[in-house]
Order: sequence, then structure tokens, then C-alpha cells
Amino acid sequence: MHAASQPVRVLVVDDSAFMRTALRRMIESDPALKVIDTACDGAEGLEKACRLLPDVITMDVEMPRMTGLEALSRIMEQAPCPVIMVSSLTRAHAEATIEALGRGAYDFLSKDLSYASIDIIRIKDDLVAKCKAAAVHKRRMPHRGAIKPPSAVPRNTNTTPGNFPPPRVLCIGTSTGGPKALQTILPMLPAPIAVPVVIVQHMPPGFTAPFANRLNGLCRNKVKESEPNEPLLPGVIYIARAGLHLRIVRRPSGPSVEMSQAPANLPHMPSVDVMMLSAAREYGSTAMGIILTGMGNDGQQGMEAIYRAGGFTLGEHERTCTVYGMPRACAEAGILHNSLPLEAIPGEIARTLQAAQKQAVIR
Repeated sequence: MHAASQPVRVLVVDDSAFMRTALRRMIESDPALKVIDTACDGAEGLEKACRLLPDVITMDVEMPRMTGLEALSRIMEQAPCPVIMVSSLTRAHAEATIEALGRGAYDFLSKDLSYASIDIIRIKDDLVAKCKAAAVHKRRMPHRGAIKPPSAVPRNTNTTPGNFPPPRVLCIGTSTGGPKALQTILPMLPAPIAVPVVIVQHMPPGFTAPFANRLNGLCRNKVKESEPNEPLLPGVIYIARAGLHLRIVRRPSGPSVEMSQAPANLPHMPSVDVMMLSAAREYGSTAMGIILTGMGNDGQQGMEAIYRAGGFTLGEHERTCTVYGMPRACAEAGILHNSLPLEAIPGEIARTLQAAQKQAVIR
């Protein structure tokens, strides 16, 4: 962590003077953070990023002279640094933000400009937490030209996929850093995958549809945003729609998706816990749970339910997590059968499904 005398240095890039002031106030509400400068467009942001070398940058999406997307790509080439995109809740901005995540943005924050002022209380804590997490992530980023040393893949050798019943559903939960993690592992899954895959990624409403569309263009399996009452089919990856909880229910016609706003008192909608608790209830030992990078502990209850029901549970290893929060909560609760770096997770999923197929043949 940064010492008190060395706060995290943040550069704010936004073409709105109001937003620059609001973001500065929110960021500097925490003494561990300091805005070292601001910029009014992407070109000025790029120049100051290269000259000041901040720890973290917040970047508006749409700006004159040089857009946030263009500035992000140039910054990643010339002065690599965690960039948090600040996006309004429009379809065009949502699609651009998803594209930014694909170009290397660390994370994003949504803003609503439909009112005279933004709800500072609503986003301040999220912004502060993401700036702090991004600064930690920056210290783990390799310097340009550096060769990443090979590292052993940590593995719990006491537990193997073959010790478990054949999975009939794969449940994945993630938050901060999740878009990048999912873009890494989902294209590597076997195709067609033999079970439905249900994913909760913390995102604001309006962002999950373009995110699912982007993933669909990268993956061999079909990826789509979830729809109410649709059947859960093998070979399909479902991204839970933002703004609604997703539950898995069994109907006479087969497993399907149920979506609602209840319970409304949870910090995230959709909630990883709500989705995984329903999977544990409906599938028991044939549910497989995976928890990836993210802040907080959403998913701990759901992963524990799958673990207690006899299903296989897997967590992302600290070494590759953007934020080791959600996997840490599960690891410390002792409810993970295995913990692996991101690049090893698709292989573990494939081995789990292959072990299930072998068991079915033997029986």
C-alpha cells in the first residue's frame, strides 16, 4: 500500500469542467488518493499521462480532438497505466466502454448526466475503491520490454475433477477485472460446451448486452444476454442482465432462467450469490461454481452452497486476479476445491467435463 506521505496519484481526463471538479472532490475525499492534474480532452490527457506518469487515470469516453478510446490505446502503448473509463448510460457509450475494456482499460464507472448534478454518494465509494485497486494492479504490471518470468501453476493435488459427479451447469461470478478475465477464458472453452454456462458480471444496466455481443464475437460457443423464462441449453453462455437478479429454476420443460428485482436490498443486482444459491438448490452436486477477480465477497454464500451440496468449486488464484477480493473470501472460508491462475482455468473446466464423460462411459 502507498504510505500516507505517498498518496495514489490520479489524472482526471474529462471534457466537462463540472465532471472534472466532481471527480476530483470524490477522489480526494479519501486521503490515500490525490488528483495530480486534470485534462479537458484525450490529446491533453495523453500528453500529461506521458509527462506525469500517474498511478491511475480516469478517462471520459467521448471528448473532442481525441476520444477516450483513442487516448486509451495511445496511453497503453506509450505510458502503460491502469485507466478507469467514465461512461454515461447511453448505448453508444456502453458499447465504447466495452471496446475500451478490450483495449486494456482496467475498469469503468458509469455516470448519469440526465440530472443537473451527479449522485456523488452513489458512485464516490465505488470510484475510490477502484482507484485504490488500480494502483495495486499497476505495481504488478510488467515494465515495457520486461519478460514475464515463468511461474509454476499452483494446484491442489488432493482434489481432482474425477472425484465429483458430472456437472450439468457451470456458474461463474466476477466483478472488477471480470470483463478482461472473461474475454481471456471464454474463447478457450471447449466447443460446443456440454453444459449451459451462467455468468454474473457486476455491471450497470445497459452494459451487459453489448458485453455479451462482444464475447459472442470472440467465442466458439454462443454468448447472449439472459432473457426472462428462456431455457438453459448446453453450448450456450448466458450473461445475467444487469439490473435484475437471475435464478435458475427447473420446470417440466427443463431448466430455465427466472429474473426479478427481488431481493432489492443487496449491493449488486444481479448478485452472484442469488444465481449460485439457485444453482445449488436445483442442481446440487452437479453444479460447478467458479469465482473470479472482484472486490467484496459477493458469491461466497453461493459458492459455499455449491460446495456443501457436493459440487466442484474453483477460484482464481491471487497471482492473476485484478482484485483478489471475491476469490479471497471463498478461499478464507475454506470452500474452494482448487485455486488456479486465470490461464489454467479453461483447462480445468475441460478436464472436469472430460472426467464426467469418462464416468458416463464407464457406467
